[in-house]
Order: sequence, then C-alpha cells, then structure tokens
Amino acid sequence: SQSVACPIFTVCINNFLSELFLSMSSPHREIENQMYVGEVKEKEKAKKQYEKAVSTGQTAGLVKASGRKMEKFSVSVNIAAESNVTFILTYEELLQRKLGMYEIITRVKPKSPVQEFKITANIYEPQGLSFVDTRATFLSNELLPLVQKTVTENKAHISFSPTLEQQRKCAGCDGTLIDGDFVITYDVKREQGLGNIQVHNGYFVHFFAPPALPRVPVNVVFVFDRSGSMSGQKMRQTVDALLKILKDLKEEDHFALIAFDHRIIPWRYSLTKASKENVSAAMDHVRGISSYGSTNINDAVLTGVRMLRKGRSEKQLPERSIDMIILLTDGMPNDGESHPEKIQSNVRSEIGGDMSLFCLGFGNDVEYSFLDVMSKENKGLARRIYEASDAALQLQGFYEEVSSPLLLEVDLRYPDNAVDFLTTKNFNQLFNGSEIVVAGRLNDRDLDNFMVEVFGQGVEDFNEKGQAAPVDLNVMYPNEGYIFGDFTERLWAYLTIQQLLEKSKSGSSDEKTNATAKALEMSLQYSFVTPLTSMVVTKPETEDGTDSPLIADKLTEGTSDMTLDGDPHFLIELSDRDDALCFNINDKPGTIFNLVKDPESGILVNGQVVGDKKIPPDGKINTYFWRFGILHQTLGVRIEVTTEDILVFQDNEGVKLLWSDSAALKGLNMDLSLEKDRSLTVTLKDSVKFVVLLHKVWKEHPYHRDYLGFYTLETHLLSPSVHGLLGQFYHGVKFEVSDLRPGEVPEKPDATMFVKGLELNVTRGWQRDFRNEMTNGIKVPCWFIHNNGTGLIDGDMKDYVMTSLFSAV
Repeated sequence: SQSVACPIFTVCINNFLSELFLSMSSPHREIENQMYVGEVKEKEKAKKQYEKAVSTGQTAGLVKASGRKMEKFSVSVNIAAESNVTFILTYEELLQRKLGMYEIITRVKPKSPVQEFKITANIYEPQGLSFVDTRATFLSNELLPLVQKTVTENKAHISFSPTLEQQRKCAGCDGTLIDGDFVITYDVKREQGLGNIQVHNGYFVHFFAPPALPRVPVNVVFVFDRSGSMSGQKMRQTVDALLKILKDLKEEDHFALIAFDHRIIPWRYSLTKASKENVSAAMDHVRGISSYGSTNINDAVLTGVRMLRKGRSEKQLPERSIDMIILLTDGMPNDGESHPEKIQSNVRSEIGGDMSLFCLGFGNDVEYSFLDVMSKENKGLARRIYEASDAALQLQGFYEEVSSPLLLEVDLRYPDNAVDFLTTKNFNQLFNGSEIVVAGRLNDRDLDNFMVEVFGQGVEDFNEKGQAAPVDLNVMYPNEGYIFGDFTERLWAYLTIQQLLEKSKSGSSDEKTNATAKALEMSLQYSFVTPLTSMVVTKPETEDGTDSPLIADKLTEGTSDMTLDGDPHFLIELSDRDDALCFNINDKPGTIFNLVKDPESGILVNGQVVGDKKIPPDGKINTYFWRFGILHQTLGVRIEVTTEDILVFQDNEGVKLLWSDSAALKGLNMDLSLEKDRSLTVTLKDSVKFVVLLHKVWKEHPYHRDYLGFYTLETHLLSPSVHGLLGQFYHGVKFEVSDLRPGEVPEKPDATMFVKGLELNVTRGWQRDFRNEMTNGIKVPCWFIHNNGTGLIDGDMKDYVMTSLFSAV
C-alpha cells in the first residue's frame, strides 16, 4: 500500500467540512466501486482508527483542521495495493460580505489537463441579485467564452467546463492553462432597514446590512514593525501599502504613525488631521523608513493607546468618531515585555474597552494566535497577511474593509418568547460593505408577531424597529429543499461552535473547560470538522472481522422500514445495509395513490394528495398527503385519517377521534393509540403496524397546509405478494451502486445504480424521518431516484392511481 498525504489546502475560515466519500475499486478483486462515508470523531479517536487501518494496508482517509481558526484542512489518504480511490469532500460555507460583495473562490491547480473538468455554481438569494460577476487568474481569450452565466431575479447559474484539448498550453503538450483562482462575486438588493430574515425548518438567520448610512470619521494609529526580520521585500511592501492607505484617508479623519523595533519611533507625538499637507508630509516620512533591530510590541501598542487617549482628553478628535489601532508585525516580541500573556493583559487594561485593536500578522513565522486573542479582547480582529507578490494589496484591502465604519455598539433584539439559543447579537462595529449575521431557534411559529429592533451609534443614533418580514425558503424555492436542507440549523450550530471556541481561549479554567466540552459535543452532533474533531473513513468490519461496507454496493437484498412524508417523499430504509433509497411522486392535487395492497391478508392503504392554498411565485404547486384510507377486509377494520380527524369503523360500528385529543382504543383485532396533535399508531392483529404523523403548519402561511406522514413498521408480517408504491419494497430490493462522481450540486454526488435490470443515474441526498423528532426530523442519507422513481418502482406512477380512498383499482 501507499500513503498519500494530500497538500494542505486553505479555505475561508467560515467553511466547515461535513462529508467525505471514498469510492474504492480494484481491477483484480471481486468487489469494485465500494463507497464509504466519513465519520466525524474526537480527534484522537479518529487518528487511532485511521492509523489502525493504515497498519493493515487498508484504504483509509483522514481530514483534520489545522490551526485554531479552521482556515486550513489537511487530507491524508492511504491507498491499498492495486486499488483506485476517488474521494469527494463536501464543505459548507457562510459567505462573508466584504467591500459590498460576497466572494466564492475556487482554487484549481491540477498540474496537467484533466479528462473531466467542470466548475458549476448555483446561487439562490431571495432578496434578489444586484449583480453577478466572474473572473479567473488563468482565463485566456480562448477560455473566456467557455464561462457560461445565466442570471434571473433571485437565481444565478455559472459554469466553466473546458475540454481536455482546451486546457492544454499547446497542442499535444502536457502543460495546462488551468492554474489559479476561479472567482465569483455578487451582492443582493438591500431595501429594508431591518435587513433580511430567512426561516427554514424551525431556525432563522438574520442578515443585517442597512443601506445608505453615513460614514463615521476614523482616528487611526498605524503601529508597524520595522525590526530586522522585516527587511527586504516585506518592508518594501509595507511601505508601498502605507503610501496608498495614507492617500485614501478622508479629510475628516485623524491619524498617527508609530514605527517600532526595540525602540518606539512616532512620526509625531499626537494625532494629526488628514489634510492634504499632513498626508503628504507623512508619505515623505514613510518613504524613508528602513528595517533594524528587535521587536518591542508591548511598548509600541501602549504608545498608540496613550496617543488616542490624549487626543480624546484634549478634545482634538471629533466626538462622533471611532478610535482604532492597526498593528502590523511579522514575528514574536523579543524586546521589552516579551511574554504574550502579559502583553495581552497590559493592552487589555490600557484600552479598557474604549477603542479597537486590529492585528495583521505578516508571513509564516508570526505567532498568529497571540495576535488573534489580543485583537478579539479589544473589539477588533486579526488577519494573516501572506508573503506573496500581492502582500501590499492584502494590506490595502484590509484597511479598506475597516476604514468606513457605519455603526458602533450594534445591538439586535428579538421577542423573548419567540426565539432562543441565539448566537451573538451584540457587535462592536458595522463597516460599510460588510454584514452582521445572527441565527437562532424559533419557539413560536407565529411570525406575524416577530418584531425586530436594532440599536447602534453612528453619525446619528440608529434605532430601527418594526415587524420583520421573514422569507420562508420552502416557499421561495419549493424545488430546492434538497439544497437548503437543514443549512439554517447547521449555520446556527457552526456560529455557536465558533463562539464557544473563542470562549475556550479566555476566562477561568472552568469556563474554558465547559466551552471546550460544549464545542466538542456540538461538533460531533452536527458532524463538523473543527480543531477538536477529525473526519475518518475506513472500511468497517463486521463482528467476524470481514469487510462490510458502510454503503454496500454489492448486490444485496434486505428488509426495510417504509416512510412517506412531505411533498410526497418516499423513503425506503434498508436496515441490514445501513442505507436507504428515496424518490418523490408529483401529480395534480386530489390524486389518490395506492400505497399498500396485500391480497392475501386483505390489507389496503391508499393516500390522497392536496395542493398548496394558492399558486406560489414560481408557479409550481407542492402536493402533500392529507388523507389516508386503511382497510383490513379480513378483520373488518376501516380507518380514514385526515388532517382534521380520524374515523374508525369495525364491524359497522364507528367512532370519531380528533387530533386535539389523546386517546387509546383496544380491541380483539386492532389497537389504536392517538397522541394529541402528533401521531396515530395503528396495530393490526398478527400483522403490520402503521404510524401516521400530523404536521401542523402555521395557519396564516400563504401557501402551505397541514399534512400527514405515513410510516410502516413490522413489514415482514405481510405476504410476499404485497405491492403498492410502498408495499413492493417491504421484502427488500436488490440494487448495485457504482461510479461515484460529482453531481450538479457539489455536496450531492451522482452515481450509477443497477436495479431491476436497468441502469439509473442517482444522486446522494437525504430525506427526513420525523418519528422521533417532530419539529425538524432526523436526516437520513439516501440514494435519490429521479423522475418519480422511474426504474425503481414497478411500472409507471399512473399505475398506482386509484378511483376512491378505499378502492383497489
């Protein structure tokens, strides 16, 4: 075997890795194209599992975060002898708005032409798109026309798919033109002062970026390292960046320059108004700076703080303005006070919460965590500046982000009884072109009373209060639920984990321990690769030690649990394979489908669908099951279940039950248990058990209605002749999956399925099982069969349409 340590790759710090597929094959083995899903575990446990697999020559993969801020991930793959491995890594990302736009960067460095190369992006923004642009560092005149872009009101599609020959630097050569960054930038329309609130599956996220606010003047002290380690290119780039930054200062701003090595060298001993004359003099001073000496960060920063305090006490600075220090250094303190914890304490004490400290770490040798903690403790943030030809542009870009504050001390408030488990809702500042993001869980689905209030200090006091107008993604994009999934909940979880990791770096010993434990618990619960966890994928072993794939691809047959829930979503869970199949059925409202028909036992189950209250904006009406008919001819049992009530008939005697009650009925041939506003369980004598779930939707929802879910248990008690949309799968289904490959949606890979003598294109997705978790359900991974289950179900969807609720034809 051979171990391949993939190069560490850098991603945005707001990315989180959530899924890893390994597809393994060998031309000399019986089992080919087996696929395995990665599992997130505590870091040390994942490492041991990976090392155990490697020691026995198995194929295995390990993904771990490198660095406290999750900005780097490393992937290690051990490949068994004579094996081929394809791995698909899925990550999710909260796009950060900077300089008035969102940016999606795909870094591609294939080194040689690729047989199948494709970049696709689908953008969905309910607020509406104001612009969408694409660029790439490698786009030549020949490649530029291959970038396809389609933009509508609130959707965009971008694709780039050069052929093998189009990628080559020259005809017949191995060099490739594809080498660099493919970048998509866009922004959304912003009209509401309260921002945009999106709701999905019981969680909300609030994006706040009010338009047209005036800029708050800035009082900024630039504290920059000129020690010996900054000599050469770093010093030249720093000087170049400072010259451009000074040129961009506004006349209402005040500024100061402090260079430092083992000495502290201010340009002037107080802040200076950014007039043309003063800026020109400062630029002349910067041009004469050279590198020398050691590094005294402590005294340099404290000098800047005292300079700002003096300006305030002497009333030299505007009352409505923001004070900030920008520190640039490339190394660790080694002169004066050199203990990082002591420097952090000194700075925190001197600033006292009255100003912001932004820290820029230049190069690979800087102690970034020291700067990160120090900035976070003082209303700022840290940024790593990479040693490269564009370092000066990185410095300029950072200053451009923070040079135009709009609001200070921003506080977002929500109804106490409507939300809980909020992420941070108090922010030190809001800069022009950026965005504040708050997420939380909804307690009250009555969004008519969802009031939001935002306070802040700007050129004038900011106080915006009003009725929120949340956007329900299920309504806006009814066909894209498989994309949004539980992303809002996962976004809330990720922001919470980030904040817990920050808490774990400061505070008392108990506070650090508790924050770390909670962050680990949530990382495992939501399967996130964080500094506390890793994702490992190995070939599972059965009790006798033989290989048993987590997602089996050999031809197998197994028993299953059947689920029908949502817009009709059919889910076939194969318990002996730890896998599932799923498909949708779409037809006009009012259609009655046969779900189960067992002529030997006399059991029949039909279901009727209902449509939305009115046609949604996209013109597509969703359908849901709202009515079921359950018939057992042999036992004389007939049950009609609707979203309003339950009618039970046995031997011509009937009883009516309401969902608003709880009840239990026991008889010789049937047991029935009703849980108020939740579920109905029907157990037929010596036969199958059915569970019907009631999903109540906010009654004022403009489109959706209440609907029912249908679950089948103990299916093995039915005869081999059972059929129907669900019944045909009660005794298992044989299928084989191979050729795992990227799908249209990056986190949803496609594959080829062989089933019932047919070859189908399927997609790895998920459906929800609501039996144990009614609010949001439990996500069940499954292979999704397209086109109303064509190829998986026997015959055509129309073959299952019935004339009445208790009819067999």
